[in-house]
Amino acid sequence: MTWWGLVIEGYVATQDKLMGEIGERFGLSPAQFDILIRLVRTPGYQMPMTRLATEAALSSGGFTKVADRLVAANLIVRRPSPNDRRVTYACLTEYGKRVAEQAREFCASILRRRVLEPLGPDASKALAEAMRTLRSVNGE
Repeated sequence: MTWWGLVIEGYVATQDKLMGEIGERFGLSPAQFDILIRLVRTPGYQMPMTRLATEAALSSGGFTKVADRLVAANLIVRRPSPNDRRVTYACLTEYGKRVAEQAREFCASILRRRVLEPLGPDASKALAEAMRTLRSVNGE
């Protein structure tokens, strides 16, 4: 139990610092940042809103609130599917692409400073592989 507690505490402390710095610099909540990063990594910078909510582990109501804030900030737009009236896409705006790219680069620099430098490349790679294994074994 002690070692698992240390894993959780280390993750939470690092994530809190990471999201704190991103929030300070870009004014983004963790959920907003997560959605922007998912969209900027997706071909066409768009994704069905229901899939995006599921991937971001948000309820439909929670996702709607986050999406509303992103729309109000001109970071995303909602676009109906041309092929299926039941589907609405969340799409990055040009401004949203710029912010998402800048936030992603800033996040990478924070991770280098807060994870890669203290652990070193070998331990960082081992940590990522261990988490990949746990996700694979325990994920849905």
